[in-house]
Amino acid sequence: MPVRVPYRAPSVRPARPIRWLRSLTLVGAASALVLSAAEAQAPKHVRVALVIGNAAYVVAPLLNSLNDARAMGRALRDLGFEVIEVNDASREQMTAGIESARRALKGKQGVAMFYYAGHGLQLDWRNYMIPVDANLAKADDVPTQAVDVEHVMAAFKDSGTRMNIVVLDACRDNPFAATASGKGLAPLDAPPGTFLAYATAPGNVALDGSEASGHGLYTQHLIAELKMPETRIEDVFKRVRTQVRKQSRGRQIPWESTSLEEDFYFHRPTVTVVSKPLDPGSLEALAQQRTEFDAEKADWDRIRESRNPEDFYAFLAAHPTGYISEQAQYRLDQLQAPVIEPQPGKNEVVALKSGARRYEVGDELTFERHDRLSFTKKTVVERVVSADDLKVVFASGQILDQMGGIIQSRFGRKDPASVISPADIGVGRKWRSAYKNTDDRGVITHHFWDAHVVRMEEITVPAGRFTAYRVEGKGYLTNASGARTGGGTWWVDPKTMYSIKTELGLFAGGKRVVDETDTLVSMNRAAR
Repeated sequence: MPVRVPYRAPSVRPARPIRWLRSLTLVGAASALVLSAAEAQAPKHVRVALVIGNAAYVVAPLLNSLNDARAMGRALRDLGFEVIEVNDASREQMTAGIESARRALKGKQGVAMFYYAGHGLQLDWRNYMIPVDANLAKADDVPTQAVDVEHVMAAFKDSGTRMNIVVLDACRDNPFAATASGKGLAPLDAPPGTFLAYATAPGNVALDGSEASGHGLYTQHLIAELKMPETRIEDVFKRVRTQVRKQSRGRQIPWESTSLEEDFYFHRPTVTVVSKPLDPGSLEALAQQRTEFDAEKADWDRIRESRNPEDFYAFLAAHPTGYISEQAQYRLDQLQAPVIEPQPGKNEVVALKSGARRYEVGDELTFERHDRLSFTKKTVVERVVSADDLKVVFASGQILDQMGGIIQSRFGRKDPASVISPADIGVGRKWRSAYKNTDDRGVITHHFWDAHVVRMEEITVPAGRFTAYRVEGKGYLTNASGARTGGGTWWVDPKTMYSIKTELGLFAGGKRVVDETDTLVSMNRAAR
């Protein structure tokens, strides 16, 4: 790891608002600069976990799911959870366990966790857990003999929890597949205040592990990560994803959706945290964030042009939710393509496979740019004249990476490229990004963003009607004089991963001084 040095604010002139805002046209949103202190400052709260493990099926018993559940129960007790365990259960026993968890959580505004290991299936976009005594001869048997995961969600909601964590290790190759409407589990959007984790991507199958290991592949790594001190929930599951992918050689890649609005630590932080969060615009906060970014970027610069997947696995293990982790994930997907295939959601839209090239020579995109500050509109045509895995060059001179992030534009050069959409997109996906922009005067500014895919929605632009991901975020630019905040909303077409509409604004002194919209007018793609 690089040596971290004290931060000194650069001696540069403040950036011109219009120039820096427009440089954000294809980026994600703001990195919150507040310390992760909420968990440490909050009073101790109730933590209740319901753990169900089913293995002794009459048809196709499982090797490790009961071991997984018992080990998970022990791990969660060590982390301060009250654990309700239900093993090798009938439908009645499973529903009784859910009711016990509801009663234990009722009115306490607690943190609820649900973990299930066993057979599961999807039917008509609902996910069901299979009791050990189920006899599913036809699809109509599923709702009456299995347990809907939504039943757990409803119990947590009824009890008034403030945070829910739902982990489903339930996608093993399935003897009840003939009664399902699709392979694996169906994708669910995390309800408010919920972190939802699958052992593998929706519509795909997880590995049950070996007799020697005693655990399924996913839970084996999850339990190990839960024992790591003072790790945020997003870091835990991102590291598990990387490890499972590496060990399975891309045949199993875990999946998460989150709507959490606060940090959560399985191990409560033991260090003393300042009682008041740092002001995002303060020199102290800027110095902290700059130091983190500089250290991560030093690691990235050593591997960014590597063709060895191991370098990117190591980077993601060190920076699971870092400022450059999305670029690292995408590069890994280019070098070592996942074996799993994207599955359609309820809207029947299949997202472009992660790592696939998004731009090819001959692609031409036309945008209408509306600058509400100067009351001007103009048409911008971007045509790809050169493209490889690392760089996309347009006739205008603009340069992107294959994720669509800006490397070079008329407003400066960004290092690393900005991030408009993650390596793999889905509702609930969150990411942060940062880059250094050097403009034509040599003025350097640093940009920090957080972005969140909030939902899919229909949107109509001159190029047509799209079912697109709506991404929202906030961001800020830092320079020698402090910070300026901004934010935006943009819509990403899952089939191409292009931004079809972008709305961005800059705020100074509490007032909006720039507002710009880019809207896709036409899209002509070269043959693939």
